[in-house]
Amino acid sequence: MGSGGRMDCCGQCVKYSMFVANFVIFIGGAIVFGLGVWTLVDKHFINELLGTNLFSGAVYVLIATSALVCLLSFFGCMGAAKEYKCMLLTYFILVFLIFVTMLIGGILGYVFREKVSLTMGDEMRSSMSLYGSRRTITTAWDETQERLKCCGVKSYSDWKGDIPMSCCQRTLDGHKPCNENPSPQNIYINGCLEITSNYIRDNAAIVGGAGIGVALLLIFGMIFSCSLFRMIE
Repeated sequence: MGSGGRMDCCGQCVKYSMFVANFVIFIGGAIVFGLGVWTLVDKHFINELLGTNLFSGAVYVLIATSALVCLLSFFGCMGAAKEYKCMLLTYFILVFLIFVTMLIGGILGYVFREKVSLTMGDEMRSSMSLYGSRRTITTAWDETQERLKCCGVKSYSDWKGDIPMSCCQRTLDGHKPCNENPSPQNIYINGCLEITSNYIRDNAAIVGGAGIGVALLLIFGMIFSCSLFRMIE
């Protein structure tokens, strides 16, 4: 297991550059981890309406890999400090594997932006018939309509007269009565499809873009670890 002697000025520069790169990678991994957890917690109320597991799957991939990135950044700093060739080689291999995984997860999250509108409309319409009989569907619709201030798929008329209370505009002590005489003054008039699609699309772009960004940062970690590996005698 190679442990090098003293390096020249160029080697020391690469060594400290690897420290800086791993610190930036750690920060990026922590950001992606936080965004992923926030996305899963904050967007759970519409999972039943998405009609695909692509988005949640991509987020889980990014959460797992970003956690590993944070741990691996310490590993890279130790390898640079101790100048262990075996540790640097292991670091390079693991970073490369995480780079591929994170890049795929980020791309999946980004691609999901375009697929969501195609699948979500049909899924939302089919789930409306289960409102009131299936708890998860009922909760998903109620939270979606209340939090995003929308009603139905395209409009409240999609409920065919049986308008849920979650479509009625909120007041300090409850909801305005809107079931019998819906109007712009007492009901959310915008449909949920467009609002929810934009909501998910924007967040998928943030999470996916962050994942791709960190994956690109990992390239610097691989470059510096490879350079340092070659300089150690």
